[in-house]
Amino acid sequence: MRPPYQFIAVEGNIGAGKTTLCQRMAEHLGCALLLEQFTDNPFLPPFYEQPARYAFPVELFFMTERHKQLLEHFAHPDFFKSFTVSDYFFVKTLLFAKNNLSEAELRLFQRLFTVLNATFPKPDLLLYLHRPVEVLMRQIKNRSRAMEKNITQEYLDEIQKAYLGYLKTEKDTPVVILELGEADFLRDDAVFMSIMDIVAQDFDKGVHYLQL
Repeated sequence: MRPPYQFIAVEGNIGAGKTTLCQRMAEHLGCALLLEQFTDNPFLPPFYEQPARYAFPVELFFMTERHKQLLEHFAHPDFFKSFTVSDYFFVKTLLFAKNNLSEAELRLFQRLFTVLNATFPKPDLLLYLHRPVEVLMRQIKNRSRAMEKNITQEYLDEIQKAYLGYLKTEKDTPVVILELGEADFLRDDAVFMSIMDIVAQDFDKGVHYLQL
């Protein structure tokens, strides 16, 4: 069943499975797919080594690249695709910045963010994939990306808190916080189809907590 939305953003902590789920959704539903090109950020590997030194350039690069990608996508829609699924939403830019930047850097960053955030559509549904940090650490280890080898449980805890703190305040968009635990929607078709049933629902604005 086609979801009743034009733009679905899938979010979650590092290692939650955002990209994998979006790829499966696009294949299953035949929709447009928008994936963040995080590996193109030249500041990301040194950021994981020296976060204080590289936090501002890494976040600035992410913000401008996300903005460019979203702007181009919605300026030139694929009329053969009925809606869009993305593995990020632009507000994550500010959430990560608040976690990583100094007070002075954040003030400047917020000014830029406010201007850029007003230039493209907001998601009609935000699906947040929630997993325990222990599961995230295991999945990060299993995918063995060299740049992620120094990610700590404490860092993931802070990101999780930032996401959940923001999502609880969201009033203008339907937000589904989906507790996945260790559920595997890549290999288990029943799990994947359960998620498809969820995104096919017409949710009211505000936060909805669901568990598979």
